[in-house]
Amino acid sequence: MDLRSRITAFTGQISADSGYEGPDLAQRRAVADGVRYVLDGDLSSARKRLATVGWTVRTLRDRTHGREFAELADKDADVAGKRGWGRVYVSLGDGRPRWTVQAPHPVADLHSEQLAVGTLLAAPRGVLVLAGAHRDAGRGDSADAAHRTDTVFDAVCDMLAGQGLPALQVHGYADDSLPDQDVVVSTGRGDAAREQAGRLSEALAVRGLAVCRAERDRCGDLEGRKNVQGVRADTLRLPFLHVEFSRSVRSSKELTEDAVGALSEVAWSWTDAPAPASASASASASPS
Repeated sequence: MDLRSRITAFTGQISADSGYEGPDLAQRRAVADGVRYVLDGDLSSARKRLATVGWTVRTLRDRTHGREFAELADKDADVAGKRGWGRVYVSLGDGRPRWTVQAPHPVADLHSEQLAVGTLLAAPRGVLVLAGAHRDAGRGDSADAAHRTDTVFDAVCDMLAGQGLPALQVHGYADDSLPDQDVVVSTGRGDAAREQAGRLSEALAVRGLAVCRAERDRCGDLEGRKNVQGVRADTLRLPFLHVEFSRSVRSSKELTEDAVGALSEVAWSWTDAPAPASASASASASPS
């Protein structure tokens, strides 16, 4: 099984016209509980809890990287398409997860989900939280997972924050929104991730990407100060990075690989394990 292809097939069904059915509080709690059970290594309890809302846990092995993941998702693909609740992927077999990467706007922020998947595959002990609807699919902004607290996406991110897991949240912007910049790195509402923001900015710059650092530069409306997951992280004094990538970066295979390489350096730093030497080597070898 190729995890990237599996997730790409899922997000390929998402569009602004695909619809969205918001979950109630009990449903949101059930999914969050299921993810928590998986973090604890209790897949049996996770399956029982998730079954109450039509979800399940599948164990998958990525053939490219040889790593195992738990996939938490709707049992029925047709239901998944109608509800738009998304999916969660949890790294298995390398210790309790220590960090999360979040993709709240798949397809709407074109290919932003590819950055998230790439980061999950590039570093151990991670959790990917993937929204399941286009941000414009619901009534009003009901499917905008980065700005709503009544989504499955937010319920899972809330639980993970409560477990102390820092977060990378990836977004995308149109090139003309911030000309001459490739990436915006922000700590969102808070500043608990200042060290990681500096690490990420340097890693991106080494790879030849132009970085707008919200802590010192003017980055327009791309700083994520009102992002609800970032606001919650600030109340917990938990590191949270809101990272926006230009369309040009997201549309280029080489630049996407550079971006993932930089993101994974931050993820590795949260695992308390030294990053592989190849990370620095690939950075120096990347074209500027």
